[in-house]
Amino acid sequence: MKSLGNIKAITFDVGGTLIEPRPSVGHIYARIAARNGAKGISPSLLNSRFAKAWKARKGFRYTRLDWAALVDETFGRLLSNLPSETFFDELYEYFTRRSAWHLYPDVIPTLKALRKRGVKLGIISNWDARLPPLLRVLKLHSRFDAIVVSCETGCVKPARRIFRAAAKELKLPPQNILHVGDSFELDVQGARAAGMQAVLLRRGSVSRQNQIASLSELISKIYL
Repeated sequence: MKSLGNIKAITFDVGGTLIEPRPSVGHIYARIAARNGAKGISPSLLNSRFAKAWKARKGFRYTRLDWAALVDETFGRLLSNLPSETFFDELYEYFTRRSAWHLYPDVIPTLKALRKRGVKLGIISNWDARLPPLLRVLKLHSRFDAIVVSCETGCVKPARRIFRAAAKELKLPPQNILHVGDSFELDVQGARAAGMQAVLLRRGSVSRQNQIASLSELISKIYL
């Protein structure tokens, strides 16, 4: 990654950047389906179907209705009754729990190191109203100076407005903020369009210009 300068704050995406479902979306879906009588559905099959449904989504606003439709599409004809008619409420609530999520091991050390250097920290996330309470459960909420969630701003990434809302909360010009996320379209292009600097997080990949494989690279590869 090319060294970046004049960074006074760093904002982060959440899903795929700070946390991921544990052990996977498919495992969680299969477990809750089994508790409601739909046993024997393969987690790997559900992961594949979820990925396909997620990729094909259009106009997703991260509302409860949007999630219900996505879960229904993931299960499809695997069930005689759709999750929205049966166990969706239980599934939706489960993702508010600490046990549903894995915090990547590089997150806390990186946040602590950046804080010691005087860098302001923020979150910019496409999520619903479950995110702020979840961040508290994960003991992450207090580590950030600004938490901007799409359900509260009324717009989703890559809209410029959600990034500029974070800049306003951080009381900094956008050009002094670096945004980090795992989506080139939503995070990198969105942040740059709003005047921020941006890098793409590709976990497990080889680092290259404007791309990192771990959050820990932020410590060594930017000028603060």
